[in-house]
Parts: sequence; structure tokens; C-alpha cells
Amino acid sequence: MNGVTTLAAYTTSTGEAVQFWVLGTVAVLGALATVLMKKAVHSALSLAGTMIVLAVFYLAQGAYFLGVVQIVVYTGAIMMLFLFVVMLVGITAADSLKETLKGQRWLAAGAGLGFGVLLIAGIANASIKNFQGLGQANAGGNVEGLASLIFTKYVWAFEITGALLITAAIGAMVLTHRERTEARATQRELAERRVREGKQITPLPAPGVYARNNAVDVPGLLPDGTVSELSVSPTLRGRGQYRDVSAESVAKVAELEQRSEEASK
Repeated sequence: MNGVTTLAAYTTSTGEAVQFWVLGTVAVLGALATVLMKKAVHSALSLAGTMIVLAVFYLAQGAYFLGVVQIVVYTGAIMMLFLFVVMLVGITAADSLKETLKGQRWLAAGAGLGFGVLLIAGIANASIKNFQGLGQANAGGNVEGLASLIFTKYVWAFEITGALLITAAIGAMVLTHRERTEARATQRELAERRVREGKQITPLPAPGVYARNNAVDVPGLLPDGTVSELSVSPTLRGRGQYRDVSAESVAKVAELEQRSEEASK
């Protein structure tokens, strides 16, 4: 029996081998794209694809509960939330180059190296042990087997992980909380402050006004035909989603002036 079990650890079917190499390659490429992509949206989509591939691996190994949770919770909820935040807030490649914490790149490199060592050690340890199988663990069902391990053998690790997640959530709330120590400024006070500082008093010009295309990425035109940089959001300009219509607009204004002169004659 031990010989058969040991032999099963080193023999896989053709379908399993093809699935592993194809999906494993896709997962590695997705992970690399997550790190190397210049745009945050593309990185988030690459990470979502990697998570979906991991869910397929879970399902192929008989861990149906983990596979469904990986898709529904991590890919469908958390990653899509990240993606929506990135798309709404607008994060450019220049933002990722700013170090908010001193030495964070060296810390990230050290953490990545340590994780790589642990991963290699775990794979090497798994390759020299005998194949255990999932039949006995899933004898009463995958969910029941997972619950039994979490609340018996790994109960302390589960509780400590939960405490760490709660601490992280409370820490995020504390760091982002700003207690107001003074009264809120009124509209009159804000207007007076803008006048004293010489800032824009009137509302910003709307995009597309007097332009040939009325769109948010097309700057509005001033009476002399030049574009107004204030009419396009800085977020769109940072993303490169900005259509320069200055030359076209000046030519159009000159053509209209010429027509009006000819009509007056």
C-alpha cells in the first residue's frame, strides 16, 4: 500500500500535467504583469486573472469551497473594489514612483525575497513527502473537512489571523480619521479667502464649451480660440486622456472670422 501511495505521488495524468503547465504559465505571466504594468488598472486586471487561475487550481484539487470563495470573495468582491477605486480616483504611473515611507522599496524587496525563500522551501518539502490524498480529508465533505481543520488543528492560527485583520481595519480608521478642532468655514469666508489668495473666483470653465466636440476630454475654448487648460480635469491629463484641439480650434475660429468679414462686405 505504501508503495502504491509513493508511486501516486510521482505519477500524474496527461490532463493534469497539461492543466498545470498551461494554467501555471498564465498565473506566472499574470503575476509578472501585475508588477510590471505601468497603469494601475492593468495591474489590477492582471491580478484578478491570476486569482481566477488559482481558483481553477483549487477546484481541480477537490477544494471546491476554497475555489468558490477565491472567485466570489477575492476576485469578485475585493479585486473589483480595488479596480473601481483605481478607476474613480485615478492613479497614474507617476504616483507609484513616490515613496511615502522612507526605505519602503528596500523593505518590499526584502519581504519579497523572504516570501520567495519560504515558497521554495514549502515546494521542496512537499515534493519529498509521500502523497496524502484528499479522500480522507474530504470524507465528510470539503466544507466540513475545512471547518474541522480550522477550528481544531489550526484554531490558534485562525484566531491570530482574525485579530491581525481587525487590528489592520482599526489602524486604517485611526490613521484616516481627522478630528475637527475648529469651526467649518462658511461660503463667505471661503470666497474671501480665494480673493485674498488670488485664486480662481468664478467656477471653472466646462469642457467642450465652444469646441467642435462636447466631451470631458476636450478642453473648452476661450473667445480668442485658444484652449482653456482649466476646463479638463487634472486626472484625465495625468492619464493621457486629453485631446489637444488648439490648432484645429484656431483654424476654425479664423475660418469663421473670414466668413463673417466676407458676409459683411
